Amino acid sequence: MDTTLAPHANEALAYTPEETTRTYRKIGWRIMPFLLLCYIVSFLDRVNLSFAKLQFMQDLGFSDAVYGFGAGIFYLSYVIFEVPSNLYMQRVGARATLMRIMVLWGAITAFMFLVTTPTQLYIARFALGAAEAGFFPGVILYLTYWFPSAYRARMMSIFLMGIPVSGLLGGPIAGWIMHDLAGLFGLKGWQLLFVLEGLPAVALGVAAWFVLGENVKAVQWLSPREKAIVTSQMDLEQRQPVVHARTWMSEVLNDPRMYAAILGYFAITCATVAISFWVPTIIKTLEVDDVRVIGWLSALPYLAATIGLWAIGRHSDRTQERRWHTALSLIASAIGFMLLGQVSHSLPLTLAMLAVAATGLYGAIPVFWTIPTTYLSRTAAPGGIALISSIGCLGAFSSTAIIGAVKSLTGSLNMAMGAVGLIMVAAAVILLIAFPRSLLSKPRENA
Repeated sequence: MDTTLAPHANEALAYTPEETTRTYRKIGWRIMPFLLLCYIVSFLDRVNLSFAKLQFMQDLGFSDAVYGFGAGIFYLSYVIFEVPSNLYMQRVGARATLMRIMVLWGAITAFMFLVTTPTQLYIARFALGAAEAGFFPGVILYLTYWFPSAYRARMMSIFLMGIPVSGLLGGPIAGWIMHDLAGLFGLKGWQLLFVLEGLPAVALGVAAWFVLGENVKAVQWLSPREKAIVTSQMDLEQRQPVVHARTWMSEVLNDPRMYAAILGYFAITCATVAISFWVPTIIKTLEVDDVRVIGWLSALPYLAATIGLWAIGRHSDRTQERRWHTALSLIASAIGFMLLGQVSHSLPLTLAMLAVAATGLYGAIPVFWTIPTTYLSRTAAPGGIALISSIGCLGAFSSTAIIGAVKSLTGSLNMAMGAVGLIMVAAAVILLIAFPRSLLSKPRENA
């Protein structure tokens, strides 16, 4: 971390830029590796269905439509429970909330090895979404307790790197479990995948209680001076809110810009599940049958995305520019999606377009989240973040269900992937219009 906040008030003048940088680097190294690990496991458990599909579709006689609805119903329960979870986090604290979420989702994932019917799949995925709801917006809110706005794109980039890293690791791990461990304990490969990838979340949930500090003032690993540096920076931001401090519900629901943010995240979640749940299937249609090879090839787009996510988030923090970083990343991803149908005859070109789509998509996510967290007041942030995330996740539900239905009817994914690209372009344009540069760079005073 090398970006330093310049002091803007008398109490901040006592702290040198070097002290400030060291303090935030210390905080980053303390909490970010653990949060990154949690998100890697979270996403593994969310999308391991895409690899289990390669075996249980035949074993259980499920269609692509059943799979698509089962994958998507996760996001329906996620929408229902996400806002209450984030609001409840303010009452019970971050440690208790994250522990509860991770233990529940890990246990539900492990017990998915018992699924034998479409109804059981739907119930299990709905329960998984309800259990995990609140984790992502809870962590986004938690980061605002520790880092001022100038650091957030970088910190969110580290956390959100869990998505491409989980894709990078998930394919090879799933291929190994499903091929080499099949038959262990009398379970099939896809059953073992659920069990072995669910248990780590339970362990991490218990560890969260001991590893994470509730807030800056509560931890013992920061010195009084380091705590003063952080609290002074936070106080400066609180004295310069970017929107009027009203009740969070009226502030969010009456603001048209929040609907633009929701649309932006809707497009992002559409694209995220299109990649996460259908890449193994896309590769398999190119006459690749070995689950281990599919796993390794599925990792390649995520390798590019991991590098791109970090680079885009870091450059956005250095320049303090958010809008164009988000919009151009979304448009680049859209191009990758729309060209998939043109290169569907070639495995190397298909992987290249998937890499473009994944890099733009995952590069956009952390920068996107700096826009609402900068725009919203502290009062509105918990509910606003959760509302954007939860309603935006309807895109994930819609995407999986629609793609599954189109695949069942036509036998092709190309038309659905092109539609995802068009949605991303529309979202990029609307975000640029709704959030002008002056709105994010010049704080407005309270009324």
